[in-house]
Amino acid sequence: MSYDLDSSSGPARPAPLPRIGLLGTGPWAHRAHAPALAAHPGSEFAGVWGRRPEAAAELAQKYGVKVYEDPDALFADCDAVAFALPPDVQAPLAVRAAAAGCHLLLDKPVATTVADARAVAEAAGRHGVASVVFLTLRFAEPTAGWVGEQAARGGWFTASAHWLGSVFAAEGGPAGAAEGTPSAYADSPWRRAKGGLWDVGPHALSVLIPVLGEVTAVTAARGAADTVHLMLRHDSGAVSTAALTLSAPRAAAGVGLELRGGEGVFTLPDWSDVPGAYGRAVDALLTAARTGVPDPRGAAFGLRLTEILAEAEDLLTAAAT
Repeated sequence: MSYDLDSSSGPARPAPLPRIGLLGTGPWAHRAHAPALAAHPGSEFAGVWGRRPEAAAELAQKYGVKVYEDPDALFADCDAVAFALPPDVQAPLAVRAAAAGCHLLLDKPVATTVADARAVAEAAGRHGVASVVFLTLRFAEPTAGWVGEQAARGGWFTASAHWLGSVFAAEGGPAGAAEGTPSAYADSPWRRAKGGLWDVGPHALSVLIPVLGEVTAVTAARGAADTVHLMLRHDSGAVSTAALTLSAPRAAAGVGLELRGGEGVFTLPDWSDVPGAYGRAVDALLTAARTGVPDPRGAAFGLRLTEILAEAEDLLTAAAT
């Protein structure tokens, strides 16, 4: 915490906490963003804006914060903004928020076109605001610490990842839910349009890249429903694979990542504390804002993820024609 040390103003006193506003009112905002922002001790949850005014009013009332009818008014009142919006709604609003001087806590993917993702990264740089992309595995524990340990270990030969969600499974229900229970995310139009590649692909890449190195070549093939299989060559010489879907049968759903190298086989640990992970993302954003040192999980990294996913999508489209 910083303090006002101006002797003319009397005793030193704590500086005001940075104010963070939330854009978005969907299931992810209810599950992760809003509770984490409300509980965060180093910032003030300032208010909510949403595309559905009634939903924004309901969420704001739940946490006792202001509801905004205009996102630009929220930007004007805040030091930072958190996004819980579809990627192609998020991107142009993030550019506007950066221009207003707000630091950016972005959701993944930053955008589904390279042009839009680049616009966000360039806006953050041009206006000197900090940015962090909330990639769950990079902030949840123990996965975040595990990624750092494996990146330091090096000497990797290969890796395989799978994120098999059942959001659109025929029998209904996400992994771990009762059969027939619909997923809270099943009504998401952008997820239906873009599938597992864009929704869970960023999670797999967010681990594979820091451990194995930059992606230098991409191969992609389609499987059942929205399933996509990626093969990635990394600048370390290692090759990784990733199987991604939102349509796995409930009994087959799951998440995993395995690394193999000279020191043996290492497996991604389990995690569960999503609000805690989001709180650590807030910490990372505030640290980057305070120090001026860009976070490695910022908008520039979000742009790189979009470039890789867009390349894979282009390969899939070409193969289908």
